[in-house]
Amino acid sequence: MPSCVETEAEVGSLRVAGRVLGAFGLLFTFPVVNLVTPRSRRKGLHRGYARAVLRCCGIGLRVVDERGVNSGSANAEGEDKALLNVAGHVGWTDVIALAAVQPMGFVARADLIDWPVLGGLARLMRVIPIERERLRALPEVIDAIAARLSAGERVAMFPEGTTWCGRAHGRMRPALFQAAVDTGTAVQPIRVRYLDRTGELSTVPGFVGVDTFLDSVGRVLHARGVVAEITLLPAESAGDDRHDLARRCERAIRGDETPAIDARATALGTGPTRKIVSDNDIHHPVEVA
Repeated sequence: MPSCVETEAEVGSLRVAGRVLGAFGLLFTFPVVNLVTPRSRRKGLHRGYARAVLRCCGIGLRVVDERGVNSGSANAEGEDKALLNVAGHVGWTDVIALAAVQPMGFVARADLIDWPVLGGLARLMRVIPIERERLRALPEVIDAIAARLSAGERVAMFPEGTTWCGRAHGRMRPALFQAAVDTGTAVQPIRVRYLDRTGELSTVPGFVGVDTFLDSVGRVLHARGVVAEITLLPAESAGDDRHDLARRCERAIRGDETPAIDARATALGTGPTRKIVSDNDIHHPVEVA
């Protein structure tokens, strides 16, 4: 396991057992409750369930809305407007945290469908599976994203193509941004990070290196005081160049930091990452009501 990932357990076995039972209860009741809930109320239901699952994982939620009312016409209005959300990727909890803010579909690793419990939830959320190593399959994934966007849906993706522990990040690959360009859909960058009880960066949710899913779940369930901070940034217009769009979104998420290649960070990502960037500029969170 990479040394950047914190492993110290802070809660006891009884608390962990309670979290597990709560999460399983929510995940197993969700299909039935979703089925009997009127379609018009399902977005609220999905958001509420995601927040409850996040709490069962011992993770709090903080939302920072930096979109602004005068940020330009690219900003989406309401939850019924098609939008492509892009974010950096720390671990599997990112999907739950983002769903707790805005109901949306996700582009996620294909083997997620086969994971215990979460696989069934992924199918219900209509996850668009992607195999990063199969470049020939990318056009099909782009077409699937474009179809969802054309139907007025919101889709989230993690264009770094891998997960990071939170203290480093990779370049945003432009390929999947083509779906927004083809459909003229605005893209909303979202900054995802995790903080500990003191407000400092937490790497507990990082799902990296030789981690198995169960390793990561165990670490998250034993942690105390972790908060997922989701920062909603001003939307970017699609434009006509996916490379430019990817650069604009990366600049929005990373800010004005000057990236430095960090040799130690090369072990932190999982998957076919090509460029590794150290994140040396960690700011304190902004509280919102």
